[in-house]
Amino acid sequence: MASDLAVGAKRPTGETYVIIFIAALLVTVAVTAALSLGPLGRSATWAAVVTPLASIIGSGFLICGPILAHEFGGAAALGMALLLALAYALGEVLRFNIRAVEPILEATSFHRPIAWWARIGQALLSAAYAISVAYYLKLLAEFVLKFAPMGATQHALLSKILVTAVIALLVGLSAFGGLRRIQHLAHMTVSLKIGVIAGMLAALALYWLLRWNTTVILPPARMSFASLGLLLGLLVTVQGFETSRYLGHAYDADLRIRSMRYAQWLSSAIYMGFLLLLTPFLGPTSRATGVAGVLDVMDLAAPFMSILVLVGALASQLSAAIADSIGSAGLASEVSRRRLGVRGGFFASAALAVAVVWLTDPFQVVAVASRTFALYYAVQCLLAFIAAPPAGGARLRARAMFAVLGGICVVAAVAGAPAE
Repeated sequence: MASDLAVGAKRPTGETYVIIFIAALLVTVAVTAALSLGPLGRSATWAAVVTPLASIIGSGFLICGPILAHEFGGAAALGMALLLALAYALGEVLRFNIRAVEPILEATSFHRPIAWWARIGQALLSAAYAISVAYYLKLLAEFVLKFAPMGATQHALLSKILVTAVIALLVGLSAFGGLRRIQHLAHMTVSLKIGVIAGMLAALALYWLLRWNTTVILPPARMSFASLGLLLGLLVTVQGFETSRYLGHAYDADLRIRSMRYAQWLSSAIYMGFLLLLTPFLGPTSRATGVAGVLDVMDLAAPFMSILVLVGALASQLSAAIADSIGSAGLASEVSRRRLGVRGGFFASAALAVAVVWLTDPFQVVAVASRTFALYYAVQCLLAFIAAPPAGGARLRARAMFAVLGGICVVAAVAGAPAE
C-alpha cells in the first residue's frame, strides 16, 4: 500500500518508524498526564468542558476520515469543514437557548406550547442518546473484531452479540448500584482519549515532516447532491455539544455557554487537523474497508500505531456509551415527570439500543442516530425562533437564521444517507 502514497519515494526506514511511534507515545503520555494531574484538569472550566467534549469526540473522527475520503476524494477537508460549520451554527442555537429559552421555561406554565415543544425536544434527545449508545458500542465491536479471522456473516453476528452483552452488563450494574463507579471511570477516560488523539496527530505530523519532499497522489476532488446527503448523515459524529444545555444544576449559564464554545473549538481543531494530516494517505484512506479501516491507514505512518489508536477508540466508545445511557435515562425520567424512574429510563434506553443494534448495520446506525439528533436540533431551532428578540431588525435576522438552520435539520432528518 505504500506505493499508493507517493511517487518516487523510498519506504521509510525502520528507524523512522520507531521515531514516529515513540514520539506519538510520549505525546500521549504527556497530554494524558497534564489533563489528569495538571491544574487545567482540576479547573472548574475544564470540568464543564469535559462533558460536551466527551460526547463530541468519540471515534467519529476516525470513521469520518475514510468515509469523507471515499465520497469527496481530494475535497474531503472541504466536506469536513462544511460539517463542522453546521455543527457550530447549531451550537450557537443551543447557546442562544441557554440565554433566552431557559428563563422562559422556568417561568412559563406546564401547558404552554413552548413548554410542550421543549418536552418533545427532550424526548427526541432521550431517544437519540439511546440510539447513539448502539452507534458507540457498534463501533467499539468493530474495532475489537477488526483483526478477527472470520467471514462477514459471522463477524456481523458476533458484533451484535458482543454489543448486546455490553448493554446487558451496563443494565445489570445499574440495577445493583454500580453505575456511579463506571460513570467516574468514563469521566477519567476523557483525558486518555485526548492524549491518544494528540499522539495520533503527532505521528501524522512527524510522518508529514519527515517526508515533506514526497510527491503525494491525491484522489480527484468530487462533490454531488448525494454527497451532501451523506454529509448530513454524519451529523452524529460531530454532535454532543448539546449536553451543556442540560447541566444547569451544576454550572451557571455563562460557564455552560463558554465551555460549550471551547469544546466545539477544540473538537473542530482535532477533526480538521486529523483530516488535513491524512492528506498523504487520502488514496488508501478512500479504499479503507469497514468502520475500523483507519487502523490500517495509521499503520502506514508507523507500525503498531493501530494499537495506540485501538486503545483510544475503545476507551472513547465505552465512556461515550455510558454517558449517553445515563443521559437518556435521566431525560426519559424528566419527560415522564418522574413517573418513570431513572432506573426504568435506563432499561427503556437499553431496550431501544438493543433493537437498533440488531436491526441496523454499523453504517446505517450512524445515519439513524444523525436523523434523530437532527430532529432534536430542529426543535431547538423552533424554540429559538419562538424566543427570538422582541422587535426590530435583530428579530428578523435571528428568526431567519433559526428558520434556515431548522430547515437544514429537517432535510438532514429526511435525507441523511447511510455511509455503506
